[in-house]
Amino acid sequence: MSEIAKFRCQRIGCNAMFSVEGNIEGSCTYHDSPIFHDGIKEWSCCKQRSHDFSLFMEIPGCKSGKHTTEKPVIVKKPASPMIPVSSTAKPSPSSSTKDNCSRCRQGFFCSDHGSQVKNPNAKTTVASAVEPKPAANEAQQHKPKKIVDINQPQTCRNQGCGKTFKEKDNHETACSYHPGPPVFHDRIKGWKCCDVHVKEFEEFMSIPPCAKGWHNSDPVS
Repeated sequence: MSEIAKFRCQRIGCNAMFSVEGNIEGSCTYHDSPIFHDGIKEWSCCKQRSHDFSLFMEIPGCKSGKHTTEKPVIVKKPASPMIPVSSTAKPSPSSSTKDNCSRCRQGFFCSDHGSQVKNPNAKTTVASAVEPKPAANEAQQHKPKKIVDINQPQTCRNQGCGKTFKEKDNHETACSYHPGPPVFHDRIKGWKCCDVHVKEFEEFMSIPPCAKGWHNSDPVS
């Protein structure tokens, strides 16, 4: 029996995989065009808004219909070229500590911390140079590990990715993403990580990811 072909929906706010046979009315939930003003991100269709871009993109769609492979037509000015803001080198994603690394917390191998060895003499030096952190950090260090089946489909939450993956197929270059953060200022939209900025939202969503890494279903904010 041949495998059923699946396609990725191009509607804004959906991005789901679908088959022609299962594409029925109401299977897709999506948004119309977004509005950006004074740091506020708002959906023009339902008026829901957020300051944080990641939370904004997670607002459930307010319209329903069928999935489509055609990109939505957004009324806009003529497309502007991508503008490199500076010629500085791309910053590499900041490496988190082993306690804050989502892969380490889930019990998976991590190329950044797999061979990390704690320095027993570092405790005295750090303690004398840095004031004690608030109790919130202690609670974070004692977060229970999230157990994930290596065959369980997960959705990558890295910015600019959103792909479905299984942990057994995950590796250190499996994900293409933006370390971020996104920048919205004076009608300009872009990514600070790769210094590419455009004027239109559709162009912003099409900026190619600039970093490689592990797929991550539970990123550390």
